[in-house]
Amino acid sequence: MEHKKAQPTHIWWSLFVGLAASGLSMALGQESTAPDDGLWYKNSIIYNLEVGTFKDSDGDGIGDFQGLIQKLGYLDSLGVDVIWLAPFNPSPGNDDGYDVKDYYTINPKFGTMDDFDLFMAEAKKKGMKVISDVVLNHTSIEHPWYEEARRSPDSRYRRWYVWSADLPDDADKGMVFPGVQRTTWSYDSIAGLYYFHRFYPFQPDLNYTNPEVQQEAFKILRFWLEQGMDGYRLDAVPFIIDVPETGSETPQRMMQLVPTMRNIMRDAKHDALMLGEANLSPQENKDYFGEDNNGMQMMFNFYVNQFLFYALATQELRLFIKAIEDTKEKPSTAQWAHFLRNHDEIDLDRLGERRREEVYAKFGPDTSMQLYGRGIRRRLAPMLGDPKQLRMAYSLLYALPGTPVIRYGEEIGMGDDLSLKERLAVRTPMQWSGAPHGGFTSADTPFRNVISHGPYGYQQVNVMQQLTDSTSLLNHIKRLIRTRKACPEIGLADFEIIPANSKYIFAVRYDYGDKSLLTIHNFSDKPQAFRLEHRLLADNQLTDLFSGQPVPVEDDQLKLDGYGYGWYRLK
Repeated sequence: MEHKKAQPTHIWWSLFVGLAASGLSMALGQESTAPDDGLWYKNSIIYNLEVGTFKDSDGDGIGDFQGLIQKLGYLDSLGVDVIWLAPFNPSPGNDDGYDVKDYYTINPKFGTMDDFDLFMAEAKKKGMKVISDVVLNHTSIEHPWYEEARRSPDSRYRRWYVWSADLPDDADKGMVFPGVQRTTWSYDSIAGLYYFHRFYPFQPDLNYTNPEVQQEAFKILRFWLEQGMDGYRLDAVPFIIDVPETGSETPQRMMQLVPTMRNIMRDAKHDALMLGEANLSPQENKDYFGEDNNGMQMMFNFYVNQFLFYALATQELRLFIKAIEDTKEKPSTAQWAHFLRNHDEIDLDRLGERRREEVYAKFGPDTSMQLYGRGIRRRLAPMLGDPKQLRMAYSLLYALPGTPVIRYGEEIGMGDDLSLKERLAVRTPMQWSGAPHGGFTSADTPFRNVISHGPYGYQQVNVMQQLTDSTSLLNHIKRLIRTRKACPEIGLADFEIIPANSKYIFAVRYDYGDKSLLTIHNFSDKPQAFRLEHRLLADNQLTDLFSGQPVPVEDDQLKLDGYGYGWYRLK
């Protein structure tokens, strides 16, 4: 990378070598068990939440660990196996906790370390595992490391960040938040240097070419595993391992750091999960999973997710099916994490402009619903609109080859608050009841308003109301989770996409041991009568897993209602 006048003040090129280093038995309605083989994540139900927006126990308007403890019974009844916590460390809160100020303790807004320890103990009593976000790419600009680094060129911490004497030529490239973020390099008047930040200016990147930074990251990983954590969602993996001095857009990457971190975690806890956030192409994914099962055990399948939303918007399945096939190959112990909504925008960047505009037209027609020129910042229920399509989409989530991840509030169809900036639109407090502020807090004013108006206000959409309604979305998702747990082959087996003579039908078959499963989803809003591969229906009797009844097959033909779906056991 060329600079206007001078090279960065230092370039560390020390690449390093890596450190030395389920099958699940389930039945419908029964608690899952797994052998001690470290593959527990293969068939888990992962639930993502933010402590601050989940439940306030002390009336200060902010959710806390004591409030989360109060709701563990709810999560258990939902069928959750793994709780994924958003960052809970001390933070100025400029990026909703992803600007970390201290990696080794709890944000006092959420409670104390004793509260955290009690939460962990209570979760384990219910058989739940806990993973958390770990933000290693950058710190808060208010972190003591950075404060010392900017003040003193002689400090060891000066080399913990990435600096340049002059503004690099590509400072306007490689930004994570285009349209909001203007540069990846900003000037620090105290240091008299430019510092690199892949994210916002208040989040300076750590310099992982420095072995001291690597060792500190390893220490952080060990620390929370020793506190009982079962693994991590590793935030922004590609940006941890890139070398900014080699360019902002297509930097060189220190791939060996991935298996090194995996080994560090495995040494601390043999079955600790490394779940990577890496929005990559299918070919790049292979590098992060690694060879010989030495990389990430799990990664989010952002690639499939983008083409899934294109299929939901247009009813065209070809690209979605191709994406599923393109990401089929992975190591034997690796697993995909599939999701419909997460805590960020729905990223549609890989669709290209024309197809992205088609999705915008259907799901985010107003510019207030769009974000960063590539995504949609809405929750699923208001975005899809049609309750039938919403239920089909959730059936599909649990039927996809991999592990399903659900975002808090999605199980009741919560809405979004587009008056909030950027990604905060989908981070409003949980709606528990029709009580003031949705039962989230007893405070007069919550730290962030609960949705209180319109069809998605807490008066209409809340847990208490849906628990008593057998036809509610919440009870629908409970049934899906129970059914998913009765079908371990989805997480463990290979799969085959079965051709149909309808372009709207997505059918997948799983075979594992003596069990075979067929799931079928109709992406059209119109009823479909269709034929699958003749051999499949000729040689098998289908039993509907939801009703327990045989499925009539006339002239090798099946039928599904508009946005219909079916899960069938094959005999």
